[in-house]
Amino acid sequence: MSDILAKSAHYIDDGVYEGAGLINRPTTELSEVGDGVAIIEAFSHVVALKSGDGVVLFDTSLDAFAGGVVKSLRRWTDEPVTHVCYTHGHADHVGGTGAILCDACERGHTRPQVVAHENVSPRFRRYELTNGYNFTINARQFAPATELKMGGGSGNEGGPPQPRRFGPDPWVDPDTTFRDAMTLRAGDLTFQLNHAIGETDDHLWAWIPEHKAICSGDFVTWVFPNAGNPQKVQRYPLEWAKALRDMAAKEPELLLPAHGLPIEGKARIASVLDTIATALELLVQQSLEMMNNGARFDEVLHSVKLPSHFMDKPYLKPVYDEPEFILHNIWRLYGGWYDGNPSRLKPAPDAALAQEMISLAGGVGPVVARAHTLAGTGVEADMRLACHLVESAALAEPDNREAHAARAEIYGARRQAELSLMSKGIFGWAERESRLKAGENDV
Repeated sequence: MSDILAKSAHYIDDGVYEGAGLINRPTTELSEVGDGVAIIEAFSHVVALKSGDGVVLFDTSLDAFAGGVVKSLRRWTDEPVTHVCYTHGHADHVGGTGAILCDACERGHTRPQVVAHENVSPRFRRYELTNGYNFTINARQFAPATELKMGGGSGNEGGPPQPRRFGPDPWVDPDTTFRDAMTLRAGDLTFQLNHAIGETDDHLWAWIPEHKAICSGDFVTWVFPNAGNPQKVQRYPLEWAKALRDMAAKEPELLLPAHGLPIEGKARIASVLDTIATALELLVQQSLEMMNNGARFDEVLHSVKLPSHFMDKPYLKPVYDEPEFILHNIWRLYGGWYDGNPSRLKPAPDAALAQEMISLAGGVGPVVARAHTLAGTGVEADMRLACHLVESAALAEPDNREAHAARAEIYGARRQAELSLMSKGIFGWAERESRLKAGENDV
């Protein structure tokens, strides 16, 4: 058993959690986890399988990691890459394709064929339409690393500023696409590609019967499922759960995820897939029950909870997404954007409402003081209220340094108290924004 398979088994079997950094390791190191099966750990992993006629890759990671991926791959084998299969079209799964194609060209190999679901190319076109927005939200999500190279970066050091770009340049579109399912034969291996929606609408997972293995893409990521990302388009938690159950029905003995550690063992894999699917199904079930009984979204948001034993699993820690955010996507999917509060159907501008509230409170000073008092209790519910108050103060008087100093301090404390990367990123972004407006140098 390889080191990463042993580590995976230890974490799952013994319920051990040693932090996300030991589970998701962007090292570009290659580990062989089966006969002719390897995983290269990167921002998202690259799975490589020797087919007897070359190498089939699942995903290519970010472009910033592509050089290391290629080096690790070529230390393992000189065989040509015959196929690149995108599990889905997120930048961290397709960004390194250009480097794979360049490697093939330099070696005189035939250009690899790129295979994906038919919705991948439309995703790329949407990213081109929303380049600036996606650059901004990724900078915010991965704050404070605002210059993380999700593509070409934000500038040209030593030269004139360059347009901010999200994703690789260019996006490499698939050569072959499918709608529901596709069987790909490469050398001695069969790849049964299955479309399923979950994190995206263009996702596939693959069953490789000769290895009794599944390439699961982002359906398994060793964090709580990314089905609620607050800055991204619709996700599908119930369909995600169905995909996991369809995988389990194959009775795989090797699971190769795009993030986290590979998992070996039929019973162990079945348990993991069932637990993740059940967590998602419970969130949907509880939410729909309340919706069907006439609840507002606010009631759903603050009432639906998962039993704590789910969050104790080392592969379900809410360190990226979190269950609370998934409730938003459940409501949006089944109920639309109206949250049941009629005042928010056609609301006043945020700043106008804030000015009215601040006026009624007697000015910014009392509101900021109350926010500090609430934040100082250390109680999570009080911290939520404190954020509402300082946000209102800053909206009502956008040039008020006292308001922004308080906003920076409170969002900074909120960031420190949060677990998920998404919460930390958004609260950290707000903190730095107000530090600048408050005239503070340490931003």
